[in-house]
Amino acid sequence: MTPRRPASPLAALTGRLIVSCQAPPGDPMRDTGTLVRLARSAEAGGAAAVRVNEPEVVAATVAAVDLPVIGLWKEGDTGVYITPTVRHALALVDAGAAIVAADATARPRPDGSTFADLVAAVHAGGGLVMADVATADEGREAAAQGADLVSTTLSGYAPGSPRQTLPDLELVAALARSVEVPVVAEGRIAAPEQAAAALAAGATSVVVGTAITAPTALTRLFAAGLTP
Repeated sequence: MTPRRPASPLAALTGRLIVSCQAPPGDPMRDTGTLVRLARSAEAGGAAAVRVNEPEVVAATVAAVDLPVIGLWKEGDTGVYITPTVRHALALVDAGAAIVAADATARPRPDGSTFADLVAAVHAGGGLVMADVATADEGREAAAQGADLVSTTLSGYAPGSPRQTLPDLELVAALARSVEVPVVAEGRIAAPEQAAAALAAGATSVVVGTAITAPTALTRLFAAGLTP
């Protein structure tokens, strides 16, 4: 049976929560069945969409939930590693991702392509593109190159962005003022109040990951808090 999808994934995300259902390499949660159950739990809790890593997990999630699936494919952990090439992006479209998330920073891509090349390929395949950026300039450039959404995912993790422990609401506000596509707040959002503050700053939607779907990281946090 082909899963139903909203006619407009972007409309379905407005003012809503997106849950990132991922686990790092070596984590006990990094199992396709487990990640799909996280996605189903997010759906049951009221999420508007889920963000998942790798084509296999994307395909399994698309078959299991009645939500837009935002797919990405991480390869490595330095440089451009979030959906780094056109090949990665098209594999996610083939797996059923409604939206493909990809690094849209100014760093060179490993296949020599541009972000605009990736956008064109995904659009030709019928998908939308979420640009993961670290700065307002990168967000504006990604929108100019055809991104359908711009996300603050890489703020604090890529060169040129401030290292901080709190969500980068200044970047959210700057993007909301300067791009015409939806702005997604992502990164270090750990409480409902912070999610609401991101919407108030101008975000169209909010992504939360670790605070909802990462028991290993959360247990480590609590354990460290009890250490003298």
